[in-house]
Amino acid sequence: MAYTFKSVTIRTDNSESGMAKINELWADIMQGKVPLEFMENGAPVKGLSPISSYSNYENDEKGKYDLSVMSVTADFFAKMEELVAQGKYVKIDESGETISECANKAWSKVLRLAASGEMKRAFSVDYESTVPAAYTKDGKAHCYLYIAIK
Repeated sequence: MAYTFKSVTIRTDNSESGMAKINELWADIMQGKVPLEFMENGAPVKGLSPISSYSNYENDEKGKYDLSVMSVTADFFAKMEELVAQGKYVKIDESGETISECANKAWSKVLRLAASGEMKRAFSVDYESTVPAAYTKDGKAHCYLYIAIK
């Protein structure tokens, strides 16, 4: 029997081994080993975007958390923009040559803003959407973070 999942969740942290688990999960998803509904026969499904959700934080970025990868439609992003406008989330948008580069830049900015006190993270539910360069108008990879704030 063939299965398609709406989401998959792992418990991890930001250690080197935790990052390896995240990379392994994404590799399995992109290779079709974990069949999520935003991919079909190795190609993206029109109208669906993959996102990562970070939740169930043990304490802060130094503890364990749940990472879920799931599919969303465009209305998800519209709702997130509303939450940004309401002051419940901060949006971070970074670009780079690769997904890894832009994601590292985005998360480094979050850590910098939190350390300086410019952003007070809620550590409730955060979201990440990365877009490979092949799917963007400017030819660069993009990482969009929606960080819950207090």
